[in-house]
Amino acid sequence: MILSHRMSRFCWLAASIFLLVGCEPNVPKTKTGSTSASTSTEAAAHSAEKPKTNVTGGAAAGLKRLIILTNGDSPFWDACREGLLTAKNELKLNDVGLDAVLDVNDGTAQGQLAKLQQYGTQSDIAGVGVSAIDAKNVAIADELRAMQKKGIKILTIDSDVDRTQFGDARYAFIGTDNLTGGKVLGKCAKELKPDGGEFVTFVGLKGAQNAIERIGGFAEGAGEKFIDKDTMTDETDKTKARDNVRNAIRNHPNLSVLVGIWSYNAPAIVDIVTEANRRKDFTIVVFDAEPTAITAMAEGSIDAMVVQNPFAMGYEGIRLLDALVRDQKDVLEKMLPNYGKPGGDIFDTGLKVVVPSAESALNPNHFPGVEFLTLEKFQLWLKKYGLTGS
Repeated sequence: MILSHRMSRFCWLAASIFLLVGCEPNVPKTKTGSTSASTSTEAAAHSAEKPKTNVTGGAAAGLKRLIILTNGDSPFWDACREGLLTAKNELKLNDVGLDAVLDVNDGTAQGQLAKLQQYGTQSDIAGVGVSAIDAKNVAIADELRAMQKKGIKILTIDSDVDRTQFGDARYAFIGTDNLTGGKVLGKCAKELKPDGGEFVTFVGLKGAQNAIERIGGFAEGAGEKFIDKDTMTDETDKTKARDNVRNAIRNHPNLSVLVGIWSYNAPAIVDIVTEANRRKDFTIVVFDAEPTAITAMAEGSIDAMVVQNPFAMGYEGIRLLDALVRDQKDVLEKMLPNYGKPGGDIFDTGLKVVVPSAESALNPNHFPGVEFLTLEKFQLWLKKYGLTGS
């Protein structure tokens, strides 16, 4: 839903009064290291006055749009939307002729390409941040390049294009260091199950850069005692995601570790393991913290979560697009101080390791440089910023 011009002006007036009394909230902070992660801890952030609506579609009359295009539909993107809306409000985008919206892809490369092609024909598009659904998709990369030639600013958010082949198709990447994230998740499995075992990874699409890096990182972090039996894809179909878990358990009798790579894979794993009454037979480690996954961990059904910061992806994505559109060189230099150098086009939004309680076999010493939280402390962090998942 798009706010009316009158309501938008009212919101900005209220926000201005709010700021005048001296309240400046903070973006959910990250503690992982990269050339730009430290700037995330300094950025303005989550506001109690932030609207909760889904802002998709065309911009209000006369406004240019900054769009974040997802790879599919998942609760993961709810937190990203919250960050986007916070940035829209705190950067006062409407006052400078801009709007910020989240657009949801259908989970296919063709759907993403069609949306990008549509953006390229619309005169009100100023910038796009896209979660690339297929890192090596030439057509998507070519369309991003074509949009740049038309003056549209391009970022990748959450999942990058293949940096070697298509790094020139976007200005920068904002999101998790997914290779490191995969290694951290593998380290979780290694410490929880020192004798190793057979594992299967579950993901939407193998070709997404975040999937490639997380799966590869998991194997590296887990080590040679862990045997990779399969990577099962579901093409973002939630029913197929559950069927994949059911089939993996049936087809691999010695399977002992289940690994969720995309956010909705966690609840799919939990559903089937619970259905089969096999919890004691599996170590379950997953990426992300959908609301149902948080509940599942509280109930003892997940051993460890490696959690990203989609709120920061939404906030920082819009902040960087705004800076590019308005040529704010000071903001660009602050966010990407090493731009032009190897790795200087990556803004790392950080990671957290979340465990059920202090009684977990995992502890902060296993993950130097990564924020480590019990579920209780993680839930307090979510509550602080008005989030239900991350």
